[in-house]
Amino acid sequence: MQIKEIIRQLDGDFLSYWGANNASIAGNDSIAIGEIINRAGVNSNKLYLFVKSSGGSGESSLRTINLLRSYYEQVVALVPLSCASAATMLALGADEIHMGALSYLTAVDTSIIHDLSPVDSNGDLVSVSQNELDRVIRLWNKEGRDNDANSYKSLYKYIHPLVFGAVDRASSLSIRLTSDILSFHMDDQEKIDRISHHLNAEYPSHEYPITSKEAKSIGLPVVDMDQELYSNLMQLNHLYSEMTQRCYTDYSEYKYHNNQIYTIIESLDYQIHYQTDKDFVWRKDDQQWITTNDQSTWKIIDRGTKRNFFIR
Repeated sequence: MQIKEIIRQLDGDFLSYWGANNASIAGNDSIAIGEIINRAGVNSNKLYLFVKSSGGSGESSLRTINLLRSYYEQVVALVPLSCASAATMLALGADEIHMGALSYLTAVDTSIIHDLSPVDSNGDLVSVSQNELDRVIRLWNKEGRDNDANSYKSLYKYIHPLVFGAVDRASSLSIRLTSDILSFHMDDQEKIDRISHHLNAEYPSHEYPITSKEAKSIGLPVVDMDQELYSNLMQLNHLYSEMTQRCYTDYSEYKYHNNQIYTIIESLDYQIHYQTDKDFVWRKDDQQWITTNDQSTWKIIDRGTKRNFFIR
């Protein structure tokens, strides 16, 4: 009923792409999106895409935009809440980005965990970003640390050279992905380059909230969201939030069962979601949780009938 009410307000097709806070945009998502579009049918040259996600794979965002653009001449991103990192990349592929009072995008700079990354106090590898490295080098050179003209020589004692190379590569990838996605609807290459570099390098943190005012100022095609549509999307978000509540059962000090929906893709009459369904057991020997009895899978609801949906 909620999606019917939303569609009533739109002049095109509608698709939800919603992720729980602990879900990530991934490669199989585009396959599920294609399946939903094929089942629901293309009834307009315009698609309204409701996006809520904490991020994930930028490459997957590019694949999804390429998929949507093969079906629709126009794509409008509906962003009532968080649309972070790789989800921001996804929104950048839209001709318009509709945002409300609680909406925000984020920077798209990339951080990586490399096999040779530094470790934290618990011995775990930590992520390293290009922005962090640039700031360390800039401060090092500014203060003339050790009077060493080559800051890299000193920093290599703490961060392996291959990590520098991997981070630089990841940063280049992020800029390339952003530029490619924007080019689906922008022809001005100078503007594309400016926005791509701004989103990758001009914010003090990866999670910095880019509100509609800031997004407009950097040249993104942001539109103020209709209040009735915003209200209906928030109600749909509430339903999805209830669906994706964590469900831990058989819980003890050394084991528990996790059954949770992570990603929801939905149009009128059709829904595909990814549901984890597995046991976690604490292995004392190496002090880590391992999974057993993993029945996690995609599931499809086709006009009320629910079954497994297999993706390879």
